[in-house]
Amino acid sequence: MDQIYLDYAATTPLDKDVFEKMKPYLFEDFGNPSSSHFFGQKAETAVDCARRTMAELLDASGEEILFTGSGSEGDNLAIKGAAFERRKITKANKILISSLEHSAVTETAFQLQNEFGFEVTLLRVDKFGIIDLEFLREVIDENVAIVSTVYANNEIGSINPIHEIAVICHEKGIPFHTDGVQACAHLDVRFHMEEIDLLALAAHKFYGPKGVGALIHRKGIEMLPQITGGKQENKLRAGTHNVPGIVGMAAALEKKTHNLVQNNEMIIKKRDRIIHSICSTIQDSYLTGHPLKRLPNHASFVFEGIVGNDLVVALDMAGFACSFGSACKVGDPKPSKILLGMGLSPDLALGSLRITLGNQTTDEHIDRFLDVLPGLVKKLRK
Repeated sequence: MDQIYLDYAATTPLDKDVFEKMKPYLFEDFGNPSSSHFFGQKAETAVDCARRTMAELLDASGEEILFTGSGSEGDNLAIKGAAFERRKITKANKILISSLEHSAVTETAFQLQNEFGFEVTLLRVDKFGIIDLEFLREVIDENVAIVSTVYANNEIGSINPIHEIAVICHEKGIPFHTDGVQACAHLDVRFHMEEIDLLALAAHKFYGPKGVGALIHRKGIEMLPQITGGKQENKLRAGTHNVPGIVGMAAALEKKTHNLVQNNEMIIKKRDRIIHSICSTIQDSYLTGHPLKRLPNHASFVFEGIVGNDLVVALDMAGFACSFGSACKVGDPKPSKILLGMGLSPDLALGSLRITLGNQTTDEHIDRFLDVLPGLVKKLRK
């Protein structure tokens, strides 16, 4: 039986048109952009063109696009870089994050607390995983070095009020970072319009190559470099540029943006069909995340009386690739910290399932999935 992929939040296949644009920089135009000769100049031109393309698509300037190796690296550079620099200048020592962040944010913040003396405060969220703005207003002050909240959550799909959060931060003069890895794959993210200071993204979430990402970095936000040894990226990130990856990321972002509205309309219909079917046909199943303010391709649930990791394994054996919470959680049968942070009981949080759709998801795929899932849940409950 053909395997059906329903885990597009974990990664997406490389788009064939994107690969064609990458190919010259893998073979013929392979130069190092830091070299001054002909080959280096061609590579440098390709990087500059990609930078300008991404800046235009994300409502930023070319100087604000900083290329990285992943979304996680972007999160690390933003949080560590800004926190260390702001503490050096103002002695601010607090970091505000929510309990619903990706581990690239959570573990970075707590490393700064445990190893470098910062103080982490967890922001409250509501039952849908949305940041409590009033609590943010209560705890933010001039001793905060940086605020970091996810744009759209990878496990439950909920979308935060990013512009409102940014405004609260700027009223106190605090830099604001958001992990936009999932959001940039499906939403029209406008960096300056939404008043974001630091925005991380990764190419492989929107049909670009793995191993390349970007940090959009507002002018005037000072950061301490985390990778040193070269002058690349305005001396903020040393290392030879991944030219084919950068070219591919810009091409993938451009293609995604041009087809965004049409693709989202089609995929929302498929997503809502899954949500309605599961909640109406499987007893004691519950949608997690906001019912409306969620990523267009994202459906996530908890089921009473089962372990989500067991369900993921059973689905895999039946020919369906899904996730237990997030890609980082598969094979780790512990209650999701995201769901616990929303107030779910440990037993219920243990029974999570994430289904994420993509360009290659068909109605037939969904028919087959919805035909198989209820029986697997019933079997596991027995």
